[in-house]
Amino acid sequence: MHFSFEIMKKIYPSKTNLLSLLLFLIIPALVATASEMEEKAIYLVTMEGEPVAFRQAAATPSKRHKPLQYKMEQAKLLAKSHDQLLESNLDVESYQKVYSFHHIINGFAVHTTPAQAKRLESVPGVLTIEKDRRAKLMTTYTPQFLGIPQRVWPQAMAGAKYGGQGMLIGVIDTGIDPNHPSFACSEPPFPQNSTSDSCTASLFGSLSCQPGPLFPPGSCNGKIVSARFFARGAATTLPLNASRDFTPFDELGHGSHVASIAAGNWGVPAVVNGFMYGFASGMAPRARLAVYKALYPAGGNVADIVSAIDQAARDQVDVLVLSVGPDEPPEGIVSFMCILDIALLFARRAGIFVAQAAGNQGPAAATVSSFSPWAMGVAASTTGRVYVPTLLTGDAHRLPGVGLTAPTPGNGLFQFKLIAAKDAAVKNSLDSEECQFADALKPELVINSVVICSFSQGFLNGTSSLAAILDTAKALHFIGFIFIANPAYGDFVAHPLPFSVPGIMIPRVADAQVLMAYYENNTCRDERGAAISYRATGALTEGRHAFFSDDAPVVSRFSSRGPGVMDDQKNPADVLKPDILAPGAQIWAAWSSLGVSDPVLSGDDFALLSGTSMAAPHVAGVAALIKQLRPSWNPSMVASALSTTALKHDRRGLPLQSQGSDLYSSRPSTPFDHGAGMVNPEAALDPGLVFSAEFEDYVNFLCALPNVTQALVRSSTGMKCDAESDRSPADLNLPSVTISALRGHQTVKRSVRNVAGKAETYLSSVRPPQPEVVEVSVHPEWFEIPGDGVQDLEIEFKVLQTSESFAFGEIVLTGSLNHVVRLPLAIRPVGFG
Repeated sequence: MHFSFEIMKKIYPSKTNLLSLLLFLIIPALVATASEMEEKAIYLVTMEGEPVAFRQAAATPSKRHKPLQYKMEQAKLLAKSHDQLLESNLDVESYQKVYSFHHIINGFAVHTTPAQAKRLESVPGVLTIEKDRRAKLMTTYTPQFLGIPQRVWPQAMAGAKYGGQGMLIGVIDTGIDPNHPSFACSEPPFPQNSTSDSCTASLFGSLSCQPGPLFPPGSCNGKIVSARFFARGAATTLPLNASRDFTPFDELGHGSHVASIAAGNWGVPAVVNGFMYGFASGMAPRARLAVYKALYPAGGNVADIVSAIDQAARDQVDVLVLSVGPDEPPEGIVSFMCILDIALLFARRAGIFVAQAAGNQGPAAATVSSFSPWAMGVAASTTGRVYVPTLLTGDAHRLPGVGLTAPTPGNGLFQFKLIAAKDAAVKNSLDSEECQFADALKPELVINSVVICSFSQGFLNGTSSLAAILDTAKALHFIGFIFIANPAYGDFVAHPLPFSVPGIMIPRVADAQVLMAYYENNTCRDERGAAISYRATGALTEGRHAFFSDDAPVVSRFSSRGPGVMDDQKNPADVLKPDILAPGAQIWAAWSSLGVSDPVLSGDDFALLSGTSMAAPHVAGVAALIKQLRPSWNPSMVASALSTTALKHDRRGLPLQSQGSDLYSSRPSTPFDHGAGMVNPEAALDPGLVFSAEFEDYVNFLCALPNVTQALVRSSTGMKCDAESDRSPADLNLPSVTISALRGHQTVKRSVRNVAGKAETYLSSVRPPQPEVVEVSVHPEWFEIPGDGVQDLEIEFKVLQTSESFAFGEIVLTGSLNHVVRLPLAIRPVGFG
């Protein structure tokens, strides 16, 4: 809009009137411009009113309102109410509704400006508004390591091939490759007591599969019974690729890896680069899969994950594995009360067991990203399996390394010329030292040689890669390559990757210096320092055969540590985190044929990965086996069985160790490293006693949190706090006791249920957390409990000496029928009262 100032002077001769007009015209324009300049974001909004899953059908004739039809109608009404609220309160074209949540959460996600979101705070019916956060990935031999084939699968119906029969495991991740043999419909007929006789017959009703690129109709084959993608949140904030992202297909590989650990088919040959590493099986190989893609190469958003959780509850999954999510507490709110954790709470209310990756920010303290007591946070451990290729030098040194590599010709019998890439450089540059480009090296010097490449600045800043070394090695016909640590940068962490060219990584500076000293002593140089002859030789041995040790499990360095925290200020919470330990280091599992996340793995069907992302599906699969055998148990009973039977020692019988911040170092592990201990599937099937908690108990836990008002609890959960005023968060009926600030004396309550089916007498014993610091007693000291009976316990804690650090102990309930129930203790005695 353009105005002539001279014309306006004629119409409005008064300076006051003219100034008023200018302000009238300019200020709205400035306000509009400022609003347009505000950066839009996704906001997650929860509403008053029960979601569909927890509503009772109207009292109308059943012929008119069948349960499924009723839920569909109610879902449409909720979505319509969300639309109407937005239309009535936000400016036209200022927002885009991303999702309506309606099955276990009543709310929506909206993409709009901060100013528009602010308007919603005062709208009647709105409970909470939370700005969305980015999500990320938390990134076979393990069934045997956990004793599943010999001792657990035989108890599951007809044995190994039927472990997990009838269970539905939901996986929220990067999708799935439906063509992978781990998810094929090639299983033998179901057992005689099954209602189906083929893989294609679904036991789970009419679940939906969304077709898309690389995921045609028919990809849901009976093993995969549901597959969807959730990209509306990511599409508003991230650069997605329409040709590959809008599909349940797994372009990254991570989701296929996680799904196959939990429920991959039994006995699938794991072949990479023509070499067979063994047979892969999921923890619950007969379970079916419901797949929810919510993370993409460009990243992800909590909005997509929450929508996926809502859909998984609608699909009635038995177990949900979450190996993706934010890796930091939410800003400005209690960790347990962000919308992601509230969604997981309502998933628990719907009867879903949730296994959640603890995070990969270890070994620093208070880094765990699984916060809430209703989700089982899983830490990662080693398995004792290692692959150790060896470099044999001409002077008889044997240097151990890392890499899934074929040997050089002769498997060490024949020696080959060694040459450092820097001595074969066309010009002196990092490109040559790091072996990143074939045209940076002189072909006549490196052909049929073992070339030494060095870790340098490019690897430190992420611009250089092992994939580029492999490309260079192939192009210039290396016999093999050696990738060594650089003293200027120190030791590096090496993960075994499959090499298509013989190769080895030497991650320790000390070993690299031995190699380079030998090399320099056998390399002739001119007066300018240029190499003119090479007498050093070397060879690589086979690196694809596994070696096994008994010092496992050890808590992996990367695994995030406790204590669990209440907020972004890292104030400790009265909840033990992580909850449990499971295999997560160097895990073989399925890989997507596309596999764009790592070029070294491109085209492979299997990958060896590490992360708490790998640990969580182990626990999810074991939980499915427990649910299969104990279908009446609620999720907290499954979690209790896993926790109270967990192992505190390695296979040598020694206390668990935890890898430290220094490479190759370890220290005694604590519950903030391993939770209750290493998952023990066989014992978890028959735990003797369980600690059970219901939805109302979790609400009361929230009500007892310090600085949390009843209004805040109601706005987050829709539930009211009961009348008790002396409640403590530590009274939540968990299979552990954590008190983050013990002052003087405190009595904590617990209740156990006998699930053994027979009466049993239990004796209580205590290993106190530093007896000179905290005194602990259990009442009653012994008790007899009938089959399916309940026994209340009181645990008294008394401060003897104050400390700002946590002390750890254990309560052991030993039964007359050989059941042993263990409760870890984590107590911080901060005052005398």
